[in-house]
Amino acid sequence: MARRRTAAISGDPAGEQAGPGLSIRLDPAPGLRIGPGKVRLLEEIGRNGSISAAGRALGMSYRRAWELVEDLNRGLGRPVVETAAGGAGGGGTRLTRLGERVIREYRSIEAEAHAAALPRLLALLRPEEDGEPGGA
Repeated sequence: MARRRTAAISGDPAGEQAGPGLSIRLDPAPGLRIGPGKVRLLEEIGRNGSISAAGRALGMSYRRAWELVEDLNRGLGRPVVETAAGGAGGGGTRLTRLGERVIREYRSIEAEAHAAALPRLLALLRPEEDGEPGGA
């Protein structure tokens, strides 16, 4: 089973949480869920040009990485990646314009949510005037 990470409130795509956290999952259509894991996978595919290398970078099997990509393809009705067959020059995978857009829109929504949530999350850690202790 793949590890789950909570995206840092700072919008750090690496998912390394340094402060109060916020995890965003989008449900744009029935049966379609887009969260930090799928977005991070797309980012790694874009960086590595390979589903297998992207999966390894995230600690997941090729099969799991491919299933997540296929979930996105089915839910969006169009592919988020394009693959080229191997051979003398080697194969590879690249993001389609839709795949790039999924990343861009998700990160934009995440940043907007961060801006709205951070003051309230930090307020939860401060002592209140009513005598309730703050902090974790």
